[in-house]
Amino acid sequence: MAKHISQPTIIPAAGTKPKIIEEFFGHVNSGDAGISIARMKSPAGWVEPGQTPEFDEYTVVLKGRLHVETRRERFTVAAGEAIHTVAGEWIRYSTPEEDTEYLAVCLPAFHPDTVHRDE
Repeated sequence: MAKHISQPTIIPAAGTKPKIIEEFFGHVNSGDAGISIARMKSPAGWVEPGQTPEFDEYTVVLKGRLHVETRRERFTVAAGEAIHTVAGEWIRYSTPEEDTEYLAVCLPAFHPDTVHRDE
């Protein structure tokens, strides 16, 4: 059966500055545990704590540049580009230079209990 989502739910975000997370599909907005799809609006200067999630994350940058750091590599993902991070790998996201907008798809769905952020 088709499921129409008329609007996202705003989810509280971690990090040094306020970031807006608009969840369209996921635990909160649609009750989906298998996938989450959210639009992120991140201000310049935002840095998230490192994390070791139990889900894969597929990210498509729509505007700006997203910095993604793993234990072995650092990436700058520009508008029109994408990155896939895998479950169990330590990662940290940031937008140090400019306001950035991106879509994040998590499999299974993002959940605060399975993100495992650094303290």
